[in-house]
Amino acid sequence: MRKAIVRSAVGVGLAVAASAALLPSWSAGASQKNSVDDGTVDSFGRIAQTVLSERTAALVDDPRAAERIAGPKAGRNVRVSAGLTHSEDTAVTSLRARKKLLAKLGEAYSAARTEVSVDDTKVKDGRATVEVTETTTFTYKRVKGDEPSTTGFKARHELSFTASKGGKWELTGIRSTDNGLRAVNAPVAKPVASAGSTPSATRAATSWPARAVPKKQTTSGFDYAAMAAYAEKYWRNYNPSYRKFNADGGDCTNFISQALKAGGWKNETGPASDYRTWWYDPKAQSDSWVGANEWSWYALNSKRVTTLSNVYQLEVGDILQMDFDRDGSKDHSMITTYRSRMGVPYVTYHSTNTYRKSVASIVASYPDAVYYAYRT
Repeated sequence: MRKAIVRSAVGVGLAVAASAALLPSWSAGASQKNSVDDGTVDSFGRIAQTVLSERTAALVDDPRAAERIAGPKAGRNVRVSAGLTHSEDTAVTSLRARKKLLAKLGEAYSAARTEVSVDDTKVKDGRATVEVTETTTFTYKRVKGDEPSTTGFKARHELSFTASKGGKWELTGIRSTDNGLRAVNAPVAKPVASAGSTPSATRAATSWPARAVPKKQTTSGFDYAAMAAYAEKYWRNYNPSYRKFNADGGDCTNFISQALKAGGWKNETGPASDYRTWWYDPKAQSDSWVGANEWSWYALNSKRVTTLSNVYQLEVGDILQMDFDRDGSKDHSMITTYRSRMGVPYVTYHSTNTYRKSVASIVASYPDAVYYAYRT
């Protein structure tokens, strides 16, 4: 495995990447076609950073700041293919539309920063597959006045490169390798709606503003601040006391279960497949601990949660779930870790690992999804 860390400011563009790029360690007809030198690996990371930075820039409110973030597009020895250039132009257009929708919901970003690290590079017969990790931070613009300072995420991507004549490499594809909720700067195609809904929870509206439903502190013993503190401590650096499930469909529900336990939820033991149980031990866990649907069934059946009628009614410690494709199966779980005085909830979650992302941003990215909001 090769590791090359790219930690320059997001203003670095393809022209800079190209100037730092070295020719691949083979050309047409050469004998070594299954390796590249460290300079080329570094250039792969730089061009990935440029493409992802352009996506980031499309969401920044200040045009001058966005121009500095995106940087130039052209390159000499490592470049974006014509087909991917067209796809990325479409992606950036869709993200600018998302920015307008966010503005209507009262959210904007004044600055941003994207960094990319190259985690692994495999080369075979003139094709390179490059695994990278993107770390992006957005600075919230003070629109309502009490937004948190920033939101951030880490996302994994796989890039495909092809060596062309003259020893040049072309970036021909880029795809996310995360299973969970896509990052705020990830472009999406409009999902296709399908019939059906999950009967175990009431759908939550996404209209803004919403009537506030203040959380009542009861004698339940639940500590909502502790839930939020746990999530914000481990959103990026996982708690080593728990297993990870990123490679098994996503870690999102495992993560909220940990946070709920930190805030006072107690184990209910029994068969792992019985949704009326909820538990974790060093060797196993209930399905409800890690499964989005099973968690919902358990939480409602146990009376540990009730449903809210609108996602903007979420408060600290409350849970938000989503059904991306409207097929009746919940796909993602998040926990609310901050709520502004203006009534905007911010959620923190795993897969893609994200800190304090506003509900407005999620609704703008997934306007056709089905939402479920739970009061814990």
